[in-house]
Amino acid sequence: MTEQSMTIVHSLLTEFDIELFRAGKHFRLYEKLGSHPLTLDGVEGTYFAVWAPGATKVSVIGDFNAWNNEANPLNVRWDSSGIWEGFIPGAAHGQRYKYAISSDHGKGYFEKGDPYARLWENPPNTASIIWDQEYEWKDASWMKERHQHNSLESPMTVYEMHAGSWRWNADEDRPLTWREMAEQLPPYIKELGFTHVEFMPVMEYPFDPSWGYQLVGYFAPTSRFGSPEDFKFLVDTLHKEGIGVILDWVPSHFPSDDHGLALFDGSAVYEHPDPRKGYHPDWKSMIFNYGRAEVRSFLISNALFWLDQFHADGLRVDAVASMLYLDYSREDGEWIPNEYGGRENLDAIQFMKDLNVAVYGNYPDVQTIAEESTAFPGVTRPVDQGGLGFGLKWMMGWMHDSLEYFSRDPIHRTHHHNEISQSLTYAFSENYMLPISHDEVVYGKKSMLDKMPGDSWQKRANLRVFWALMYGHPGSKLVFMGSEFGQWEEWNFGKSLDWHLTEYDDHKGIQRTLSRLNEIYRSNAALYGKAYDPEGYEWIDWNDNENSVISFIRTDKQGKAVVVVASLTPVVRERYRLGVPSNSTLKLLLNTDDKEFGGSGYEVAETFQSEETGWHGRPHSVLIDLPPLACLFFELEMNEE
Repeated sequence: MTEQSMTIVHSLLTEFDIELFRAGKHFRLYEKLGSHPLTLDGVEGTYFAVWAPGATKVSVIGDFNAWNNEANPLNVRWDSSGIWEGFIPGAAHGQRYKYAISSDHGKGYFEKGDPYARLWENPPNTASIIWDQEYEWKDASWMKERHQHNSLESPMTVYEMHAGSWRWNADEDRPLTWREMAEQLPPYIKELGFTHVEFMPVMEYPFDPSWGYQLVGYFAPTSRFGSPEDFKFLVDTLHKEGIGVILDWVPSHFPSDDHGLALFDGSAVYEHPDPRKGYHPDWKSMIFNYGRAEVRSFLISNALFWLDQFHADGLRVDAVASMLYLDYSREDGEWIPNEYGGRENLDAIQFMKDLNVAVYGNYPDVQTIAEESTAFPGVTRPVDQGGLGFGLKWMMGWMHDSLEYFSRDPIHRTHHHNEISQSLTYAFSENYMLPISHDEVVYGKKSMLDKMPGDSWQKRANLRVFWALMYGHPGSKLVFMGSEFGQWEEWNFGKSLDWHLTEYDDHKGIQRTLSRLNEIYRSNAALYGKAYDPEGYEWIDWNDNENSVISFIRTDKQGKAVVVVASLTPVVRERYRLGVPSNSTLKLLLNTDDKEFGGSGYEVAETFQSEETGWHGRPHSVLIDLPPLACLFFELEMNEE
């Protein structure tokens, strides 16, 4: 190209960059591809680079050339990489643009957004925006110490939220901006005592009802709520308040919108060309071609981008099960076995291993979290030990069994006691996070409060017990917004949570329960120090189905212990005998039936001294009056002989 064509030949890419890209090992592509404002020989403009291997011509159209697809053609590289690039004088920060792609495939002409764009127009508009603003981070203290906060030996209690429906600006009847969230969210999270916030996908997406899970702008926070710097400010503010940030990330599929990744140059560039591997029947979306090296470079670069540029403390990886299996949601004849005749997607498995090696190799102080619902082995086992290498995995079995149990009328629970204890048969097979996520409060599943049986009082009592058992159970925790104060309605992505409910004592009580549980959980290492180690858990009695009572002990590495007892029917169990270690004292930490939480206020003594009556296979025991539908936490102290 010549300067007369208004596109100057220029490249940010070295031969080594191309070599890494084509090997699936370039994990910083966002530094080289996309749009990059710079000054070249005293001329201000923007360098553009895009991968379109099936194109016959690529031009940049935008505000700087009146959207003329003849004005600024890019130069295709000589090395057969399929990358088109060039420097356009005058193209400046804040201007809109797209790639005009000519091809021998499909309809032959396509206008696409930039896969590496740092900002997009506010939907339904679809152009990318040249963006390269500096942000001065102020979270150095957090970043230096975050290995302690994100460690598997530290407490992790996560508040999951959807940015567009958490809280609205009532005066203007709209969702909060990133900056407004930065004012309101950190103090709320601190008050409740959560250690981390998890945002449902913040990357740019065209369709609100997708909740953000159908992405087009993988490298851009959605412009719905402000600029990239505004979102960085929100993360920064959370960090300064000692709160970690986890981002929902979607490498499993992408939508077929004309301006997005699908058929990018008329051919299958990012998706697998065979629809039996490249089309998702459930979500009507495209599946990435994990066997294509350049696609792996794109995806892993994107993961590292959010850790690098936005200081994320973790990535929750969506729909891992759909990636692992070639027959996921497919009937016989609709899928292709792998080279060994099996159903596992070997390319996707290798991609996930490469992803986790890259993430932990570059950011050892973060966590990757797999949403994975099957019994696929070794999801959280290190890659060098044959696993996928994730830090944590969602414990979907616990979620299903627990919600099934708590939905039952207490009179029937005696016949289903195994549902509340079943999860402990495999609780240490992976590093588990216990999720009560957005998926559990939509599509007719009811809100957490409304799932519970009985009248209003029993519903609230059941929910308080549910939360307490969740916090007593091994593993880290995740609670979806609105559940912490007992929202009655299902979650609706198009409106604010029902914050007015928090003005009522009934809902304040549920909120106080979560706050107190977070406080106890964070201040008692017995509840988190051995969360993924079977030595940290011991049953007292898992089999008292006659009374619908379960009891267990959690211990830390120093031998400190917390005893948890849950009575799961709305009757008082007077003088319930509980086996405990010899010469021990139980000090009450929590009673979910306390009036402070909206309970009946049935009185439970603050301290119990063990007596020499053997019970539950233990030499000593205590007698406790168990309140109705209540969970009790006790600190267990061993007395000197």
